[in-house]
Amino acid sequence: MRTRPLITLAAAVAALSLPAITPASAADSAVLTTGGAGGTAVAVGDVLSAPLAGGTTANLYSSATGTSGVSCKSSTFSATVTDNPAAPGTATESVTGQTFDASSCTSNVFGVTGVSSITVDNLPYATAVASDGTLTVTPASGSTIQTTVKLRTLLGSITCVYQAPSLTGKTDNSDNSINFTNQQFTKVSGSSLCFSSGFFTAKYAPVTDAGAPVTVN
Repeated sequence: MRTRPLITLAAAVAALSLPAITPASAADSAVLTTGGAGGTAVAVGDVLSAPLAGGTTANLYSSATGTSGVSCKSSTFSATVTDNPAAPGTATESVTGQTFDASSCTSNVFGVTGVSSITVDNLPYATAVASDGTLTVTPASGSTIQTTVKLRTLLGSITCVYQAPSLTGKTDNSDNSINFTNQQFTKVSGSSLCFSSGFFTAKYAPVTDAGAPVTVN
């Protein structure tokens, strides 16, 4: 008399478990897909792009815990997919563009009256996106990641140049975002009004391929 309830319970447990394990066992899923987890593989050669996440800013502050520096409300990036293997694995991209709209940027550094431009130099950069969501940006061999910031000051225009050996970010499928938090740059040239270190924080979302949100598997 007790056999049927036990079998029924076992079947119910198995049925509840299937949705949890099915996506992870999808052997034919690529690292980068559109249409959700395990969806359509992003093709090599496709260009991915993203603006800043709504309501956020891209910041280059003088310290990891401070709020003194430069803040921008508008920034975008674009990257071409160079490899998209089966998951789990690591997809690669070539970052060919990253822009900051100077008209949306402000600075609260003493003596600075405005931001003239922010330029990302030495492009393209190589980007590796792993299935665990880790994202690493590196420059070409013999080069460096570099950003040039031109500021208006009470004493005239100044140029601050910052460099970093690499950047590390994190992807999040809940909003198809890429997050960079306190990525450290070091000043290599510029006046005393240029802070000696710059800590870059930004959230880009959604990352899309021809308008379709991109998921990392």
